[in-house]
Amino acid sequence: MKIIVDAMGGDNAPESAVWGGALAAREYGEEVLLVGRSETVEAVLKEKGLQDTQGVTIMPASDLVDMHDDPATVLRKKPDSSMAVAFKLLKAGEGDALVSAGNTGALLTGATLFGGRIKGIRRGALAPVMPCKGGQVMLCDAGANTECTAEMLLQFAFLGSLYAEKIGGVNRPRVGLVNNGTEDTKGDPLRKEAYTLLKKAGDEGRLNFVGNVEGSMVPLGACDVAVCDGYSGNVMLKTIEGVAKFMAGEIKTVFMRNLATKLGYLACKKGMDDFRELFNQDKVGGAPFLGIAKPVIKAHGSSNEIAVMNAVRQAITYTKSGMIDAVSENIAYMTVE
Repeated sequence: MKIIVDAMGGDNAPESAVWGGALAAREYGEEVLLVGRSETVEAVLKEKGLQDTQGVTIMPASDLVDMHDDPATVLRKKPDSSMAVAFKLLKAGEGDALVSAGNTGALLTGATLFGGRIKGIRRGALAPVMPCKGGQVMLCDAGANTECTAEMLLQFAFLGSLYAEKIGGVNRPRVGLVNNGTEDTKGDPLRKEAYTLLKKAGDEGRLNFVGNVEGSMVPLGACDVAVCDGYSGNVMLKTIEGVAKFMAGEIKTVFMRNLATKLGYLACKKGMDDFRELFNQDKVGGAPFLGIAKPVIKAHGSSNEIAVMNAVRQAITYTKSGMIDAVSENIAYMTVE
């Protein structure tokens, strides 16, 4: 298997992307194609003592996509950027999956244009997982599509459910529709129409639909897949991340108040370390673009080498899972006449 890594994408590139890609090749025994400026990639590999790592191939690209570039046009305007070259390799079949911590919008554009959507899928969805009570919950969509139709929300539900089952190992994943109330009459016209479609799929046994879920219920484990439009999903994701950081900081302030509280902290340090580890996104690696015909994994923009390594692991797992074939097999239940 060959995993393509955008070596120049992300806040910590090229160091984190190159280092993490080489670690992944060594750890998982698959080939990693590092796409970027050859001399820069070689310098990082040499600095980290990984220049002789088996399974690492450098694919030259003289330019890069930064966070200020226009996502809709940058791949056309910068055809020799590391992201554009990476997508060309994916389209040509020279790699099985692609990993990048670069510009999210440009990555979605590339995934759609070069990877292509699975036949019948209206839009690809960005689907990160986050910790919740009792395990993890997937948000689908979390930023790829700010404006959605009810059919798109139905497709997001199926995509998230199949991913949670095939890759997350969840038996009959619970699917909830994020709404401003749990009653079936709640929500705007989009949410009401989507509710009708999701309930029908649930009644037919195609989905394990548990109904509407409020935002406060998602972190409490109300569902395994939280369905929402990209705007709402992204706001929810960033809000939960911010609240988690705020709470962790406030707890630390309480414990550091005086000698007695510091001694108390030492007594429960293991528990506090476990709490912080819940929100360690480096372990997850990244978020897949679901509905795309070839695996594309979006690593967090601030990914370090461990996060990139785990994003490559995620790409390998995704490619082997049969997820894309499963979507094609169920597409008849995911479309609205």
